[in-house]
Amino acid sequence: MNNNPTRNPPAKRGDYAVFRQITTRWMDNDVYGHMNNVVHYSLFDTAVNGWLVGEGVLDIQASDQIGLVVETGCRYHAEIVFPDVVHAGIRVARLGGSSVRYEVGLFRNDEESAAAEGFFVHVYVDRQTRRPKPLNERLRAALEGLVR
Repeated sequence: MNNNPTRNPPAKRGDYAVFRQITTRWMDNDVYGHMNNVVHYSLFDTAVNGWLVGEGVLDIQASDQIGLVVETGCRYHAEIVFPDVVHAGIRVARLGGSSVRYEVGLFRNDEESAAAEGFFVHVYVDRQTRRPKPLNERLRAALEGLVR
């Protein structure tokens, strides 16, 4: 799918800080026989939020600070098809006062090059007021380990 010679090549596994494994599902394939593009965005969200929960810096029901997505994007390099296993590489490209740009590479099975690369920006807000709030210390410390 990457036939443009001026386009950056796909990222490699070593470009990411941590990985989360996600199994594709039968319903992820579309009528064209590959994983539908909307599923990629779901995997980005699942990988990052799963990591945040696993690190103990996000309690989906009780955290007073939550991240709201304000921007997203994706570049596709190769098809992913059920029953592929996806290894989602996560890194932080920008860590601001109340915002974070996450970058996620989706790697098919044991392949070294990303099949897709996406990003999204979370603005962290107060759960009740939905107003931006500086990243709390625990969250910032966890995210600093992902900065690349």
